[in-house]
Amino acid sequence: MTVNAYAALSTKEKLVPFSYTNEKLKDHEVNIKISHCGICHSDIHLIDDDWGMGGYPLIPGHEVIGIITEKGNKVSHLEIGQRVGVGWQCGSCYDCYYCITGEEQLCSKSIATAVGHYGGFANYTRCDARFAIPIPDNLPSDQAAPLLCGGITVYNPLRNYNIRPDMKVAVVGIGGLGHMALQFYRAYGCEVTALSHSDNKKDDALEFGAHKYYNSKNNDYRDLENYFDFILTTPHVDLNWLGLVNALKPNGKLCLVGVAKNITIPVQPLLMGQKSIVTSMIGSSARLYEMLEFAARQRVLAKIELFKLNQVNEAIQKVRDNTVRYRAVLDCK
Repeated sequence: MTVNAYAALSTKEKLVPFSYTNEKLKDHEVNIKISHCGICHSDIHLIDDDWGMGGYPLIPGHEVIGIITEKGNKVSHLEIGQRVGVGWQCGSCYDCYYCITGEEQLCSKSIATAVGHYGGFANYTRCDARFAIPIPDNLPSDQAAPLLCGGITVYNPLRNYNIRPDMKVAVVGIGGLGHMALQFYRAYGCEVTALSHSDNKKDDALEFGAHKYYNSKNNDYRDLENYFDFILTTPHVDLNWLGLVNALKPNGKLCLVGVAKNITIPVQPLLMGQKSIVTSMIGSSARLYEMLEFAARQRVLAKIELFKLNQVNEAIQKVRDNTVRYRAVLDCK
């Protein structure tokens, strides 16, 4: 079968039409006709080879939603015509400690949907069926697509670090990740504060679920000392890390999901308050199931701008320029 896609042929170049032919479907694989694919900032990093993963031609896209058109002989839990989603990960070894214990996202042989594998800026993709997650009926495909990477990225810390509904949580950066984090943490019952460097997104942040909004334009959090149980940072830029640590209560956690370049902080403020700096990445398949069910029940959805697949370069440029409110999604139909 011939797949029509858009690919980067070299580093930092615009995407161009690209076609390839799939081999025979393997026993545990499914073929998916793509309806929508989100554009994550990680796709930009891959196109630009910021992480040294390389590999061109590169077809980005790892927030995929579509319909199963074919399944392998050993796929029994999914059906032809079923709507599914595929996130950052599309395979693992199934034999290591992390796979066996349900944390396959930590597998050293993890297969990424758009690294060494053709991604979702296309009309079809295929993956191991164990990473094709059913989409709840009441989630619209276009607004649900960003949940498959951005959504799970901000939801996973909520579960990994035992966030409780009585806690006070801050979300730093009200963008593609942050606007979903506000919704999830509000729905979970936390008191949620949005931290942003201007008032441009104040109204939106409150609409997404923030109880409070704090303008951190001076990168100064002195008014917030010892206030938060948990702070989630989403930007991929350096911040006032000491100020954020000081804004934590004793036993508080500062969680990084944005890929900041450097963190420099004295140990004493951490030690004296028994505070922690932690990280989180994508979640397991089971956690994706859980997150999507929670999102469906609580109506957590991405706010999107929709583009046709042939407008992919226009959409990518808006993501680069940080002018998308709040996630770009491709209509691949």
